[in-house]
Amino acid sequence: MNKITHRQNLILEFIRENGPSGNKEVLEYLIPKIGELDRATTIRDINNLIKNGLVVREGEGRYVKYREDRKNIILTYFDSERYFEKKSDQRNLLNERFNFDVFDYFTNDIFFKKEIKDLDKLNDDYVERIKKISPTLLKKEFERLTIELSWKSSQIEGNTYSLIDTEILIKQHKLAKNHTKEEAQMILNHKEALDYIIANKDIFKKMTLAKIENIHKLLVSKMGISTTIRKSLVGVTGTKYMPLDNSYQIKEAMDKLILILNKKQEHPLLKALASVLLISYIQPFEDGNKRTARLVGNAVLLANNYCPLSFRSVDDSDYKKATLLFYEQNSARFFKELFIDQFKFGLDHYFLTSFK
Repeated sequence: MNKITHRQNLILEFIRENGPSGNKEVLEYLIPKIGELDRATTIRDINNLIKNGLVVREGEGRYVKYREDRKNIILTYFDSERYFEKKSDQRNLLNERFNFDVFDYFTNDIFFKKEIKDLDKLNDDYVERIKKISPTLLKKEFERLTIELSWKSSQIEGNTYSLIDTEILIKQHKLAKNHTKEEAQMILNHKEALDYIIANKDIFKKMTLAKIENIHKLLVSKMGISTTIRKSLVGVTGTKYMPLDNSYQIKEAMDKLILILNKKQEHPLLKALASVLLISYIQPFEDGNKRTARLVGNAVLLANNYCPLSFRSVDDSDYKKATLLFYEQNSARFFKELFIDQFKFGLDHYFLTSFK
């Protein structure tokens, strides 16, 4: 999708809040906010929103109305910068509590047909590259990806190790100065979990709760974190959203996720995206949920011969905002864009037969 302008975002917000609206209503709303504006410019803006699949036209002539296109609530558009200008207590959430209906929206329709076609074509090249890489080079590439994913996934959680210090820690088991043992343990746990996934990738063709729990157990080893499904409420920093607060409903939610992951008709990229977002949303464990989500997503990709994600180039702030947007509005559009960018990054930077 092409990035929409501030004015176009104002139009979208007006239609979202007021329902089907005509040109005159939109124009009367915009002028006090941005100054003089002509009807032709407004219509061009609306047509751009239609082109981007955000608005649909109904009626003809003077009876024409525009409404938000919400065939799949998961793709609702939000301008993340404007959205997070408001403090957490001032934001109007779609659901402050866990929304069980969200599972119904995780279908292949999250990805547009052209997106899937283009990404599959790029991944086909990755599959062919893998076949040509020597076992020694393949091992080195997995080591490189492991280092970078361990660093970035930990950094997203507040770990202050640098990428260089992470490499030294993983390769030489040498702790960096002025860092806690807990930070080092978090990184080393990522390596253990990734080594387990890579060595046993075929078992993740069919997902179970026990397999997700095993990944979580490796990720939180020696960190004093419970490895069982939590039985009490947890809060999420920076949002009014409250996850489920009892183990029965948490297990029910995890079962619904696992059904999605084991549906043969669902695309591996959809399954990986669902893993990353829904495990984070469910928060099944007392800690380590987003780390687990990222690695389960990679387990799904590797099991289906898709390139794994290191998240190396993702902006931490964007990642957190995209995750919070899903918590608060059940909109995965922003996160999907980051996910696609990171998938393309992985395809372009790892497992190459010749290096740039």
